[in-house]
Amino acid sequence: MSLSVFYRGTKVKFSFELSRRRLMSLAGLAALGVLAVTKPWEHQGLDAEAARAKITEEKIALAAQEQAVRELKDETEKKLTAMTIYLGEMQSQLRRLDALGKRLASVADLDNGEFAFEQPLIEIMGGPEASITDAPKVDGRDVIDQIEGMMGELASKQKQLALLESVMMSHHISAESYIAGRPVDSGWLSSQYGIRKDPFNGRPAMHKGLDFASLEEGAGVYATGAGVVTWAGERSGYGQLIEIDHGGGLKTRYGHSKELLVKEGDVVTRGQKIALLGSTGRSTGPHVHYEVLRNNRQIDPYKYVYRSAD
Repeated sequence: MSLSVFYRGTKVKFSFELSRRRLMSLAGLAALGVLAVTKPWEHQGLDAEAARAKITEEKIALAAQEQAVRELKDETEKKLTAMTIYLGEMQSQLRRLDALGKRLASVADLDNGEFAFEQPLIEIMGGPEASITDAPKVDGRDVIDQIEGMMGELASKQKQLALLESVMMSHHISAESYIAGRPVDSGWLSSQYGIRKDPFNGRPAMHKGLDFASLEEGAGVYATGAGVVTWAGERSGYGQLIEIDHGGGLKTRYGHSKELLVKEGDVVTRGQKIALLGSTGRSTGPHVHYEVLRNNRQIDPYKYVYRSAD
């Protein structure tokens, strides 16, 4: 292998030829030159300043993380201490709840051991005031155990109080559903229960209730016993009618009202104002048509109207 170069200028002409050996020699000299410049045999090493700066940066980051963890630990301990104090207050509330339940059971004549309410706790407290930070450290697992125990106790008290409420409400409703008294607080008895002359056609007809009339504008109509409203609206012959179910097969009806003050599904108590007296429907003047039904059949309301509510 050889390399030939020819040059021809305007005044100069020359040429030379390189043999393979000469080419190899030139390549070796070039390689030596590169090695002499780059000096790959020398160890480059690390930049000491950059390394120190990196180490300093990492140390600062670790110190910040350590401080954050320390602050989190202190804050957690404070919260645990506060939770412990709060648990103590909840425990006091539970004791007062026990006392209330026991008193309610006694009032309802149910203090027979069925309701396991504890004796009331009388709290007598004192001592110098101190910061929450002075409180002893608390183990988080102990706090969790206390919370779980209190949740179970609260569930038990809730069930007991719900049962006590149900029993007391049952007693209350049974007493209040006792039908007694007039459906008006003023006015007079204008028509009796039984056979009478029909006011519209003059023929004998059965009157299945009592009529109470009043000249008072906007006179009230009152429930004669506690119960649930099963009808509140227009009904043929009755005009605006309210029907109340008192349980035990007993119902009362209040007809010809001018305005209804309750709706179906409402729970009413004895003496509650349920309507305004009027003359709607088949009526000759302002009055309330009052009926008492036993097992859906009208009976004479007279004995219910004039008996004592007590």
